[in-house]
Amino acid sequence: MVAVAVVCLLSGSALAPSPVRAPGGGSCPTAPSDSFWHAPVDGLPVHPASARYVASIGAAEPLHPDFGSGLIDGKPFGIPITVPAAQVPESKVSLDYAEESDKSGYRIPQDAKIENGPASSEDRHVVVWDKALCRSYELWNAKPQGGNAWHAGGGAVFDLRSNRLRPDGWTSADAAGLAILPGLVRYDEAAAGRIDHAIRMTVPRSDQSYVWPARHQAGAAADPSLPPMGLRLRLKGSVDTSRLAPQAKAVAEALKTYGAIVADNGSAWYLTGEENPGWDNAQLDALKGFKGSDFEAVDASGLMQSPDSGAVAPK
Repeated sequence: MVAVAVVCLLSGSALAPSPVRAPGGGSCPTAPSDSFWHAPVDGLPVHPASARYVASIGAAEPLHPDFGSGLIDGKPFGIPITVPAAQVPESKVSLDYAEESDKSGYRIPQDAKIENGPASSEDRHVVVWDKALCRSYELWNAKPQGGNAWHAGGGAVFDLRSNRLRPDGWTSADAAGLAILPGLVRYDEAAAGRIDHAIRMTVPRSDQSYVWPARHQAGAAADPSLPPMGLRLRLKGSVDTSRLAPQAKAVAEALKTYGAIVADNGSAWYLTGEENPGWDNAQLDALKGFKGSDFEAVDASGLMQSPDSGAVAPK
């Protein structure tokens, strides 16, 4: 169910728990409007290595929404988004991989939700959407230490109004060195019927390389048949999504238009969304009817304006 983080590689750098309805709107978006997250890829060319990439991820493997409502094996699933109700003082965060992590600037409530619950032994992501300062504070393997302190494997602070990418070669709370928040499927978006961004996804094994906009690799081998971090894949336009229920249809249409970005190693074709009791698991389960062969990798290199910026090139 849960993506498996690459413990030896994660670290990072650059800036009241969520209610039943996920956070959204307001004056602080999760990414600038000209960010790669919001760039349509339905018109981009198919990548020359598409067939190899899809085969290595698993052409017969089903698509899997790794988020929903309720509990699985006694644990919530999905990555929760914490939105502070009031300004939080700066937190003291100690980090296992401090050399690639932001060492300061975090404002994380002590009651911030942890992925899969406080007793989880898995990725333990913490994502805080600070709408007042328009920043996302993201930790991997996060553990509260009492007072105003946290310990984590790695972490990053993202200015959500900026397209600046992390230093080349740096990771984040995600293996690809990207922000997690902008790539999460949020309940409010799906409930409104439109998701306008690419979706974070995991693959079982990746190549020891990365492509823009990723900044870091977490490869198991130097193997050109394996997808690099940052690879963009889309649901083929020929795939029929017309009979899906609203929540699933919103996800599927986003996969056609904006695609999914390989952001970490984990299970095949696992899409990441927020933990939220508003999800209808029966609707989301319909996405499992799609499989790897329904996807194709795209050549997104033409979107890049600058290697150090997440802004897309103007048309």
